[in-house]
Amino acid sequence: MSETPSIVSGYAPAKLTWSLRVLGTRPDGFHELEALTTTVSEPRDLVTLAASDHGITLAVSGVDRYVPSDPTNLVWRAAAAAGFEMAITLEKQIPAGGGLGGGSSDAAAVLRALRDHFGLDPDRAEAIAAELGSDVPVCLRGGTAWMRGRGERVESIAGVGSTAVVIASPRIHTSTPAVFRAWDELDGPRATRAVAAPPALAGLASGLFNDLESAAELVEPGLIEFRRAFHAAAASEPILAGSGSAYCVWIEDLDRARATAARVERELGVAAFAGMAGGV
Repeated sequence: MSETPSIVSGYAPAKLTWSLRVLGTRPDGFHELEALTTTVSEPRDLVTLAASDHGITLAVSGVDRYVPSDPTNLVWRAAAAAGFEMAITLEKQIPAGGGLGGGSSDAAAVLRALRDHFGLDPDRAEAIAAELGSDVPVCLRGGTAWMRGRGERVESIAGVGSTAVVIASPRIHTSTPAVFRAWDELDGPRATRAVAAPPALAGLASGLFNDLESAAELVEPGLIEFRRAFHAAAASEPILAGSGSAYCVWIEDLDRARATAARVERELGVAAFAGMAGGV
């Protein structure tokens, strides 16, 4: 029997929402969702856990002011819910407030490490993920999946090919609760702007929609200008990532995606990431 390691590191990949439908408001106050999601190779965070005898500590680097290093962070809450004392370091690359599931993916990375290396029961890991937030279960599962309900029902999809993508994040922090409130105030708009789906999603989606886009752009009107500028720089129509503020385009191959990301960074002066989605 192998020994339990004292230190474990693992990547927390961004979650990209290819298509998002908001079907209404649930009796529990959450929104009923149907989303086609996938993990992406870039951007990604790095989570390191070290066994501790002094409770839970968290050190965060490479981030802006939006990421806390206290018990409100999902990483801390994941370890606490699992009942493990850990010294955790979190190196952030995924932009906060971008709709890329960074906090949820970080929490999922903690649960994976505790499950795979420190003896956390797999069923308990799944239960904690559902308790922590709507995106944590799908981030724990990884790959391409349908996410339904408020996010607790995850159906993995096998055999999906890879697609190169460029994700660009403006200097705008979008509040997910504010976007959903705006969606409610707009009487639940359905997206009419469709983005062509990549060939890897053949049979899953004929077009990509995001029902939260109009609400997000109402909350943060600067997103409209950014979307148009990204479209011009990438020569491809972007789709909003989740509740925003990041946008994504799919590109024919990774070399072109990297060239496109460099052009977007140069012309828009923002962070842009080239990676592979789907077969991660």
